[in-house]
Amino acid sequence: MRLSRDFKHTVIERVQRDPAFAKSMLDEAATLFLNGEPDTARAILRDLVNATVGFETLATKTKTPSKSLHRMLSPAGNPNMENLAAIFGAVRKSLHVDIRVKTVRAA
Repeated sequence: MRLSRDFKHTVIERVQRDPAFAKSMLDEAATLFLNGEPDTARAILRDLVNATVGFETLATKTKTPSKSLHRMLSPAGNPNMENLAAIFGAVRKSLHVDIRVKTVRAA
C-alpha cells in the first residue's frame, strides 16, 4: 500500500490552486539564481514550469526545443542568460506577475 503521494503532483496541484504559492516559488527561484545557488533554482523553476506553462508550450514561446529546455533545467543543466530570461519571462507572464529585484545589506 502506498502511504504518500508523489511530491511533484502535490506541487503542481498547489501551484494551480494557490497563486501566492506559485508567486513565492518564482520569487525563490529568482533569488536563488541571483545568490549563487543555481542547482536549487533550476529544480524549483522546473517544477514551476511543469505546474504552469508546461514544457511544450514553453518550447513554443521561447522558440527552443522542449528537450533542450528539459536539459537546461536538469540537475546538470547550464542555461545561458538569454534562455534563462526567456524561461523566467514565460513563467512570469503565465502567473501574471512582474519581477522586481531589491538589494539588502548582507548579514
